[in-house]
Amino acid sequence: MAVPKRKMSRSNTRSRRAQWKTTAIPLEPCSNRACRQPKPQHVACPNCGQYNGRQVTQPA
Repeated sequence: MAVPKRKMSRSNTRSRRAQWKTTAIPLEPCSNRACRQPKPQHVACPNCGQYNGRQVTQPA
């Protein structure tokens, strides 16, 4: 296994880590025909409280 010979400087470490970027969460319209608000995938709708066609939480 390769092992570094010298300590990597802070500027080199930070410039390498500057490439780690996050991406926005993809949103999809709510499956409830009356709602259709954008929501994260695989999450109950925060507007109407439905998930996969059934009521799971109280609407906000």
